Amino acid sequence: MKRFLIYLHLNWLKILIITVFAGVFIAIIFFLQSAATNFFSLESFSRKQISAYMGFFLVIGIFTAFVQLPLYFGMHYYFMQGGGLGRIGREKLSKAKVNVKWDEVIGMDSAKKEAWEIVKLLKDRHLLKIIGGKIIKGTLMIGPPGCGKTYLAKAIATECDLPLLSAVGSDFVGIFVGQGAAQMKTLFKQARALAKIEGGCIIFIDEIDSFARPRMADSGWGGSVSHNATINQFLTELDGLRQHESNIVVIAATNASEWELDSAIMRAGRFDRKIYVTRPNLKERKDLFDFYLKRVQADPTVNSSILARRALWFTPSDVDAMVREAGLIALRDKRTVINMKDLSEAYDRVTFGDKSNIIMTQEDKLWTAYHEAGHAILAYMIHPKDDVVKATIIPRKGALGFVSHRPTEESYSYNKEYYLARIKICLASYAAERIRFGSTSSGVGGGPGSDFNTALSIAQDMVWSYGMGKSGLLGDYRWRGYEKQGFMVSSKTRETLDEDVQDILQTCLKEVTEVLTAHKELFEHFSQELFKKEELEYEEIQAIFDKFNVKPLSGRPPLTI
Repeated sequence: MKRFLIYLHLNWLKILIITVFAGVFIAIIFFLQSAATNFFSLESFSRKQISAYMGFFLVIGIFTAFVQLPLYFGMHYYFMQGGGLGRIGREKLSKAKVNVKWDEVIGMDSAKKEAWEIVKLLKDRHLLKIIGGKIIKGTLMIGPPGCGKTYLAKAIATECDLPLLSAVGSDFVGIFVGQGAAQMKTLFKQARALAKIEGGCIIFIDEIDSFARPRMADSGWGGSVSHNATINQFLTELDGLRQHESNIVVIAATNASEWELDSAIMRAGRFDRKIYVTRPNLKERKDLFDFYLKRVQADPTVNSSILARRALWFTPSDVDAMVREAGLIALRDKRTVINMKDLSEAYDRVTFGDKSNIIMTQEDKLWTAYHEAGHAILAYMIHPKDDVVKATIIPRKGALGFVSHRPTEESYSYNKEYYLARIKICLASYAAERIRFGSTSSGVGGGPGSDFNTALSIAQDMVWSYGMGKSGLLGDYRWRGYEKQGFMVSSKTRETLDEDVQDILQTCLKEVTEVLTAHKELFEHFSQELFKKEELEYEEIQAIFDKFNVKPLSGRPPLTI
């Protein structure tokens, strides 16, 4: 009955038109029946003459009435009035299909706290009216992809026990002028019908930036006209929510910055609340791993603390993908239980890609082992924030090996010591090759992500942008014209800055060489272990440094929570 009432409310005009046409059709049938009766009462000659005329006009009338006119009006409605191509291609999501429990939203504690206020306002409408407040009309979720914006919107709808209408911003972008505006009308019309019957409705528009970017002047091709009309219709519908307190809330999500959206949409009174959905922190990542690992058969020795530390900057969807990938790896090995090695391999696949088909000679493997050992030892000993979580000489993404080191937690501000440590870690491979083989390989350079390129880029940033050079020159020279052939920087200043850059690189290389030489036994043992095993996990790396009684200079705690 409830579905019938919603359909009746949304389609009453169509039903009326169909009823009128059906009545006219029945009247024509009765008229033809009466005409036929009178026709057969005429003389034979008259019947033949009239039959000829009637047959001709009847064929034309039938063709016009049942083919030409329906085709004309059908095509007009199909292309111009929002039907067919203009219909929003979405399925109405019932409460059963968005049954996301509030406790299942993990890894976004701050966003959940903001969203809970919306839930309370929707639940306590009567109390809100008593104190003279108004229900929040619109809420905008802003954040990187994969952080759970859609999931949180579904949880809000489930917690409020309200139907959720879901759309994507691209649904309102069409090839015909006015199509987006018509789709917008259809969406809000459907929401109002649901709100009258269900007591409220939540509209969720994902990727709202697809149609909500700033309005443009007419380009002459109609695209800007349609774009502007869609935004204007959206604003009209938002403002219309205040005319009748129908308990409709619009939740929108975007990966773009809020400054990239039309200012009229962002003003107060339309999107009254902004929820910033960020990547999960260390504790939230641990909770995510615990949650997803409970859904699979995981070995009791799996350490979610280490996984959370290693999966820095991972989104909830990345964590989910990593656990699912680990399950596939275990099945490939004909095992039903996921272990720590599976999860480590899954992390490498998600982050660095699958193993390459490059076949390395024993000489290449040995050279790569010493190269990566230099990175690992310096990262462990001198980095102020990072822990070394993996070292490998198995090729991935074209690289013959890599060392993965991750900080204890996300950082947003860095000092000179941090940048110097990064440079030393990059140059450690060059120093390690020189110490062991007396020469160096092409592995230290040759691309944007190479050791030399990274070290040089960091040193240039320190000197050209951050005022960390030996000469003491201050100013953001890179921004002031270095990228534009340096026409705003004098040749003398450029020469001084370049000397400062080289001074940083040479000083760092000297210190790195001294560290590796002073710990030559550790360096040799680490390289040989990596050469034999090809991969060293966190526990194995920690055991090697403990064996030689080498501790991090920063005194950072071990990789646990």
